Amino acid sequence: MAGVLALSACTPEPEPVEAATEVAAPAVSAADLEAVMEDSAAGWNEGDMDRFLAIYSDAPETSFVGSGGLMRGKAAMEERYRAAYDWSQPDPAERGELTFETEDVRPLGDTHALYIGRYILTYPDGGEPVTGYTSLVFAREPEGWKIIADHSS
Repeated sequence: MAGVLALSACTPEPEPVEAATEVAAPAVSAADLEAVMEDSAAGWNEGDMDRFLAIYSDAPETSFVGSGGLMRGKAAMEERYRAAYDWSQPDPAERGELTFETEDVRPLGDTHALYIGRYILTYPDGGEPVTGYTSLVFAREPEGWKIIADHSS
């Protein structure tokens, strides 16, 4: 036993290992989400369905809730938009010109955020604008900020 104690007394203490420092992704800013919202609106206004829908996550559980109820996945959303609006030409006369007004942006941790805003569809012929509110949950994906849940009314 004395030999073990003597040996342990001669063994140097291990050097503390520094923990690896992770660089956290910066929190989302209103400008981050407004930029992707503007790009999506530009797709709508140009009649480019793919660009308009690029803001949504490709995950099959991505959801949209509106007056027609709950739907999941981009394919269902595309079907809904194609049935409800004229996409035959880039002119937004029939679809309306889409803009968004940001009401609130709230980080939900480092990888998610809540966007609350107002959508406005104006018609070049002077028709009555259509407007409503939207609550969007965004997730930070490798391709950037993507909507995973959309509730618009």
